Amino acid sequence: MTRNIVISGGGTGIGRAAAQTFAAGGDRVLLLGRRAEVLEKAGVPGALSYAADLAEPDQVRGVARFVATELGAVDVLVHSAGGAGYREPPAAGDDPLDRVAHDWTLNFRQNVLTAALLTEALKSRLAEPGGRVLFISSIAAYRGSGTGAYAAAKAGLHPYAHELARELGPHGITVNVVAPGYIEDTEFFGDSMDEARRERLIADTSTRRAGTPGDVAETLHWLASPAAGHITSQVIQVNGGAERGH
Repeated sequence: MTRNIVISGGGTGIGRAAAQTFAAGGDRVLLLGRRAEVLEKAGVPGALSYAADLAEPDQVRGVARFVATELGAVDVLVHSAGGAGYREPPAAGDDPLDRVAHDWTLNFRQNVLTAALLTEALKSRLAEPGGRVLFISSIAAYRGSGTGAYAAAKAGLHPYAHELARELGPHGITVNVVAPGYIEDTEFFGDSMDEARRERLIADTSTRRAGTPGDVAETLHWLASPAAGHITSQVIQVNGGAERGH
């Protein structure tokens, strides 16, 4: 049976890989993101797209209206939108506190507010039973991110997912989090990744390789399948053993 899949951040990286994986399985996919031209070039067969800044309530309302018209019910909601601000304009001025306020606000908006607004806007449209909500967190939620802002934002998704799992579980809807480690072939790092840092991140894994968007996409696809119907309120790590346990 064809399912309706909504993927934020669906034009690049993990979101794009997830969209391709779901589409290959015969599902109908809606790609969300801020850049219409990127969504249109994502190369996902048969996908719909809608450009919106998901940190803006009015634009999320527009997404909800589009979903109601074009899809109706939502079987799987994947939150892949986010980032650490590498591609965003820096704070204006040199005041240290202004930079802290800018970075923490930016990371909260990109990683938490986008997910919360979209979830709450589409929550009533999740399929009952069988609906799935899937968040993309990060290994940084466990070990920090250097500045703290990105790590704290990603960690903030975990309790939200647990609360949703308790709320939606009686309706047959599961909620889970996937926390990747270092993933290559994404826009996440912008131009900030050098070879020495890349080698350190790979050496930190047990598999001695970088992760790929496909690694995360296949995990999301499985969590959205009937086989994972009794798995909810979990954080699944996809990092090659760079972070263990939890």
